[in-house]
Amino acid sequence: MRRAPRVAGLAAIAALTLAGARGGATPAPAAIEVFAAASLGDAFKELARHFERAHAGVAVRLNFGGSQQLAAQIEQGAAADVFASADDRWSGELADRGLLDGAPTVFARNRLIVAVPKTNPARISRLQDLARGGVKVVIGADVVPVGHYTRESLAKLAHQPGFDPSYAHRVLANVVSEEENVKSVLAKVQLGEADAGFVYRSDVTPTLAHFVRTFEIPDSANVLAAYPIALVRDGKQAESARAFVALVLSADGQQVLERHGLIPVAPVTP
Repeated sequence: MRRAPRVAGLAAIAALTLAGARGGATPAPAAIEVFAAASLGDAFKELARHFERAHAGVAVRLNFGGSQQLAAQIEQGAAADVFASADDRWSGELADRGLLDGAPTVFARNRLIVAVPKTNPARISRLQDLARGGVKVVIGADVVPVGHYTRESLAKLAHQPGFDPSYAHRVLANVVSEEENVKSVLAKVQLGEADAGFVYRSDVTPTLAHFVRTFEIPDSANVLAAYPIALVRDGKQAESARAFVALVLSADGQQVLERHGLIPVAPVTP
């Protein structure tokens, strides 16, 4: 009961603020809302800066998270203009529900790697060691693109020379945590809360490379992640959103993505 005056006071402040805005204050710049997979963080931050320099008066607001989380937010009515997913499962889900404006376009690809703490407490020296008893493995949940790709890769590894047919089952038995996005997987490895984790190659930036070691997954057992992008049907800034997507797909945009460890889908000029 004692909180009522404070609530009323906040309401009054909000009303005065709104009145002031209507009274001739400088309007806020137009902003496009870009929902993007967590693994696109560094690349899309740079792309946003490029876009804002080229489009005076238009801001780019970035919302990063697991693709499944972002898709759910859009389904629930969150204001979004662009959706960039780490797989076609969630962009396809939104397209099937009629929530996207046009077909999604793949703009980048990525590869899986295994990361371990720099100190490597479990003494992992090869991928086969992930199936050893007592090794703490962290992966993405199955609904998360990186988690889905991880399970595909493990199934492929189980059929590779030098790997036991039960390899995938044994590695999954060592999983101590399933995360909601790839950044959380890498954070647990970096902090030493896990002995190993499956992440994207682009996630191990030069800075993070000081804290983790990586093991390559052979091409024959790897999964090439595809990143589709699309306009959200009810977006409020359709023209600016279309221009942002065009930047991502342009040679300049592809160069930015490549610089951040992603695999471009269009030719990149040196």
